[in-house]
Order: sequence, then C-alpha cells, then structure tokens
Amino acid sequence: MSNTIVASYVVPVHPHPLLAPEQNDGWQRLRDAFDEARDHIANSDADLLIIYSTTWPSIIGHQIQADPNPTWTLVDQDFHDLGSMEYSFRIDAEFAEAWNEANHARGLQSRTVAYHGFPIDVGSVVALKLLNPDNAIPAVIVSSNVYANRAETTVLAKSCLDVLGATGKKAVAVTAMSMSNRMFTEFIDASEDKIHSLKDDEWNRKVLEFLEEGRLEDVAQLSRTIHQQIRVQKVVTFKPMWWLSAMNDNRNDLTGRVLAYEALHGAGGAVVHLDPTSNGMGDKEYDEDDVEVYHGERGVLDATESSDESNPLQGAADEGPELWDPAEGEDAVNTDAAPKPVGLYPHARRVGDLLYLSGVGPRQPGTNAIPGGPIRDADGTPLEYDIKAQTRAVVENIARILEEAGSSMDKVVDVTSFLVDMDRDFAGYNEVWAETLGHYGPTRTTLAIRALPTPIAVEMKVIAKI
Repeated sequence: MSNTIVASYVVPVHPHPLLAPEQNDGWQRLRDAFDEARDHIANSDADLLIIYSTTWPSIIGHQIQADPNPTWTLVDQDFHDLGSMEYSFRIDAEFAEAWNEANHARGLQSRTVAYHGFPIDVGSVVALKLLNPDNAIPAVIVSSNVYANRAETTVLAKSCLDVLGATGKKAVAVTAMSMSNRMFTEFIDASEDKIHSLKDDEWNRKVLEFLEEGRLEDVAQLSRTIHQQIRVQKVVTFKPMWWLSAMNDNRNDLTGRVLAYEALHGAGGAVVHLDPTSNGMGDKEYDEDDVEVYHGERGVLDATESSDESNPLQGAADEGPELWDPAEGEDAVNTDAAPKPVGLYPHARRVGDLLYLSGVGPRQPGTNAIPGGPIRDADGTPLEYDIKAQTRAVVENIARILEEAGSSMDKVVDVTSFLVDMDRDFAGYNEVWAETLGHYGPTRTTLAIRALPTPIAVEMKVIAKI
C-alpha cells in the first residue's frame, strides 16, 4: 500500500465559490468547505499538490503543466459576469518532467507544457486559488484525455506514483470535476440555483454515499454504469474517479467525508475529503485488470468493448436485431437520450393531451448495453442477470423520453409491463416499481411473455399526460 498520498479531494470546477460565494447560500457552503480543505492541506506534511482537471481536455495523450510560474488572468467563458481570476502559480516543473518520462516508460503518450501564456483551465485555477492560495505547496496539473480508457488512466496514476516513490515526496491528489455535469442552458438568478433534475441528484447522492464510506474503487468501477444513467453522456464525468482510485491503490477502505454538496448552475458540486487511513471496514476485491503498462487500446467510447471484463456490473450489449433510427412524423417524439428502436417506430407519439410510448426496455442509448446483464448470450445460453438493475434502467429511459416530450414521471397514467420470467423476476421488479413509478400512482398491468426481441427481462409500455 502506498504511503505517498496523504490526502485526496474531489472539488468542483465552477468559479462561483471563488468569485461569488455571497450570492447563494450553497455557493458559500462550498466556499467554506474549500476553506476547511485548505486548512487541512496546510497542516499536512504534503510536498506537492497534484491536480487532475476535467476542464483541461486533451486529445493526443496527456499533457502536464511544466511552466514553473504560469501567470495570467482567466475569465470563464460562460460566467464572465462573475469577474476575472488572476493567478500566479508555483509549479514543480522538475516533477512534471519526471512524470512525463515515467509515462513514456509505461507506454503512455504524454508531453509537458512550458509555454508562457498557455492558459490554466478554470477547474485548476479554482482548486489552486482556494486550496493553496499562498502557493505554500508546489503543484502539478495534468490534463484529462477525452479518449483515455480505464487502463490508460490507471497507468497514468501509477506513473505518478512511480515518481513520488523515487523522489520520496508526499502528495495531495485532487480531482477537479462536476458531479452530474448537467447545467442550465439559460442564465438563472443565483437564488434559484438547484440540481437540474431529481435523477441527477439521486445519482450524485449515491456517489457521495460511496465516497463517504471510503469506497473509492467501487465508485470507479461503477462509473461507466453511472455516466450512462445520468442525462449527459460524457465519459469524462467520472474518468477522474479512475485516476483517483489508482492514486489510492484502488482501495475501498478509505476514510471519507463529504464537506459540502450543492448546486452550481444546475450541476452538482461537491467537496469531498478522502483520508488514506483505513476506516476499518475491510477492503473489497479489485475487479479490474491490474494493468501496469499501457499497450495502446483506446476503446473508451465503445462501452460494449470492455463490458464483459472491465465492468462486470454493466453487462455486454447484444449483437441482436438491427437497430433503426426512430420513425419521424408530425406528432412523433424521439430523443438521442433513449436507445434506438429495433424497428421503424418512434419513441413516443402525441395524441391530443396524451403521450403514448412505444415499449421501453433497459438498453442504454448509444451503446446498446444492458445494465444488470443480458438474460442470454449470443448462442442462447442463459446468463445470470439483475432484474432490479434492468427495471431501474427501463424507468430511467422512460423518464428521458417523457422529458423530451415536455412531460414527466408524475404525469404517467398507465403502464403495461412485460416480464419474460414472472416467477423469478416479479419480486425484484415490483420492489423497483415501488421505489420509482409507484410513487406517482399510475395504473399497472404486468404480463408474462415468452421473449422480447433483445436479451432483456423487462419492458414497459406507458401512457402519460403532456
């Protein structure tokens, strides 16, 4: 177990806690949490702050800031009305160069940036100005490669740990990231800020629950499934969890504490402290391939490519029937946030003040993956699967279609459900129903059927008001 990481933090990337905390009570609570984290870092024996920021995207490998004193004035491209952020940071250029060399030794593509005037991203600026305002501790900043998969991101962290071990330095690892990452697309009054949707808030809180229990590796392994369930399909949203988990030896027994969780223009922003001290609950099995050297595979955008080995909780996509673009029409409702149909029909159709949804299953938009796993493999051999995960995914797909149509879950009036194994699955399906649609009280009919076109266990047909 590594002793080089003395603390880890998850922090938001938005400038509001830095520039305008007084405008919103939640922004002020985030600022107070930053201040608490700052004091803890100042009182630690850390020699280095390492920032992994999702607002510094890169395409060709990873980039590492190596300018000893980057100085500039940053204005956020969306929130310039909040003011400018002048910065002058102290970067450990020697460590940056050594990290770059260690990356190459492990098969990664990376390079250092030591260009005067090269802008520091907003997430790193906010993190460093609030966590290390006096530059008492030198820092190093690394980009988030938008195409890097779990293996590449893990090796990036191991290269960093190589340098920490060789230099004897102790570090604080910081991931600058949003939670749900779904923001309002129009300006709002500061007093009206809130998490964009109930579903985003639920997933945010589940992630934070895991982090508070110190289950960092569990969050990292669930991240692919989580980012498919939230409304914005961005792999980068939880990529920093892969990095942070690897920086902490892929552990699940850290001591976690959520210092604050608030809305930032609709997105979730949290300050979380993860102490390397074991919480005494015992660690969990590390289920990912423990890769040491990166060999160039870049399948991160194809969730089906690695699902059977690198994410056993997600389930592989079935090759199954041909997928179709949804049928168009004057009253049709279609959305990229729902899975493609298996025939020429729309996701939904408006008739008067009612909305009729085509049968909705658990397949994931863009990937065809089945949360909880398919019920059979390509040869027809039955597989174990999680009916609860499938049912939740069905409900989430329904919510996406309703939102596209300007409706919502509380306007659902009737549901017909289809189960391929009533005896096995009714109890789990019924439990998820009670947690979700049951709260809104639509009428329901549940039918046992022999099979569905794809290897799924549950499908629902919905009628809702608009």
